[in-house]
Amino acid sequence: MSDIAAPAAPASIAPCPGDLRAKLEGIVDAANVTSDEARLRLFSEDVWIASNHVAMLIVAPATTEELAAVVAAANEAGVALAPRGAGMSYTEAYIPATSDTITIDTTRMNKVLDISPEDMTVTVQAGCSWRELNEALKEKGLRTPFWGPMSGIYSTIGGGLSMLNAMFGAGHYGTTSESVIALTMVLADGRILRTGARGPDGDTPFYRHFGPDIAGLFCGDSGTLGLKAEITLRLIRTPAFEQSASFSFKSGPAMLEALGEMAREGLAAESCGFDPGLTKVRMKRMSMASDVKTLGKVISKEKSLGKGLLAAAKIAMGGRNFIPEEEYPLHITAEGRCKEAVAHDIARAREIAAKFDGVEIENSIAKIIRAMPFPAPNSILGPEGESWIPVHGQFSLSTAPKAFAEIRAYFDEMQETFDKHGIFNGFLISSMSTNAIIIEPVFFWPEGYRPIHESMVEPDHMKRLKQLGAHPEATAIVTAAREKVKEIARKYGAGHFQIGRSYAYRDRMDEAFLDVLDAVKNTVDPKGLFNPGGLGFPQGKIAQ
Repeated sequence: MSDIAAPAAPASIAPCPGDLRAKLEGIVDAANVTSDEARLRLFSEDVWIASNHVAMLIVAPATTEELAAVVAAANEAGVALAPRGAGMSYTEAYIPATSDTITIDTTRMNKVLDISPEDMTVTVQAGCSWRELNEALKEKGLRTPFWGPMSGIYSTIGGGLSMLNAMFGAGHYGTTSESVIALTMVLADGRILRTGARGPDGDTPFYRHFGPDIAGLFCGDSGTLGLKAEITLRLIRTPAFEQSASFSFKSGPAMLEALGEMAREGLAAESCGFDPGLTKVRMKRMSMASDVKTLGKVISKEKSLGKGLLAAAKIAMGGRNFIPEEEYPLHITAEGRCKEAVAHDIARAREIAAKFDGVEIENSIAKIIRAMPFPAPNSILGPEGESWIPVHGQFSLSTAPKAFAEIRAYFDEMQETFDKHGIFNGFLISSMSTNAIIIEPVFFWPEGYRPIHESMVEPDHMKRLKQLGAHPEATAIVTAAREKVKEIARKYGAGHFQIGRSYAYRDRMDEAFLDVLDAVKNTVDPKGLFNPGGLGFPQGKIAQ
């Protein structure tokens, strides 16, 4: 568990040393350097927690050259740097670990720099959101293989690459890093490092593997090895056909057995499973206004008005009771170049579901997920304004059912305590290529929302929620429960995305691995100023 705790009193803000601010303003313009207290405090918390340190400055570069100059100036002054994308971390991934920290706000670096249908590549700045990228590619009939998390309305590609993530396309293509061709990185001294085979001009990346895979070092690094400036991803032609199906299972392990078999056969482009608890939360959160908006999106997603109206009518007629109570629904989408091939994959998924006593249900949720892939992140609060926090693990296909059963048994043991303190939970489950299943328990508890939530949740939705205030007892129970889930995940050898400062990492690796990792850190960031404490690195220089 992280040593960053919520402060008992508002932390003070350290002054910026010497003439550093003037240097930074000279690089990015004064308008893009801020010491506004409210914004500093906002950038010093994430969805889970507020740091007991506050960033002393926020700097927002717009180009690779500006980023490199900012990093060099900060490094010379000996101040720490915390890179921040959209701010949607829940693992203390970017919040300051020291008071002498400058936050790098990457959201001005949001451009799609180049789309090459000829070479099937796209290059973006690290602060580009998944929604922005997909909008730029849509008119060309192209997309990246993995094309974003559900938070893609805000989530940046650089943030996703630093933390890794799941969802759209992940069932076939894995996470963000598996679609990467090349990176342009800024190291601690301001040097620029470029990876991959880069064409005749040295600036047209087209293939990842040219000698050792240096790009892989910076994937999932939690912003500790370098700052991402530009990212080149490979493209595919958007599949012409898609079809979805939904199934209901009597138990979580049965659903996971079925999903594992579907993953082995590579049937689903993405999958999304829930437990009864999370289904109830989703249904409770929905409103008539959101229903109308959703049906409109479903209609527009279909290739013809008639098909769209029919799909919307099925969803509307199904109401909110199409999932049997106390069962586990699984929603999948298959896609491909050929209608018959997609239909075959769905038919095979039906056979697998039936083998595990799954019953096909109305595919409303699967259709809605595809029609509205990047919804506003209103779900980062509960239906009454409760705080929300996930914890997760990536499990092998063979161990996922057992791990789920053990986590579920622990929650059942804790049910009386959870009920006493107003805590409720659920599970989100999805597959990653043909190799892994993500199990993500989520908790809701009666702790009030903070500025980070207000900055992301739609204002009209926020008006309907209660400010529940502090509930330290419930927060302590949720904290302990998350640690127990991590303990179970470790028992099964699970991996983690979003390592940040929340998941054990270094103590799970052998000595030779750590020697190599530390040698890289000492080369790219010899003073230890990139995101101190992230990925389990000690603050400051690593002893050699």
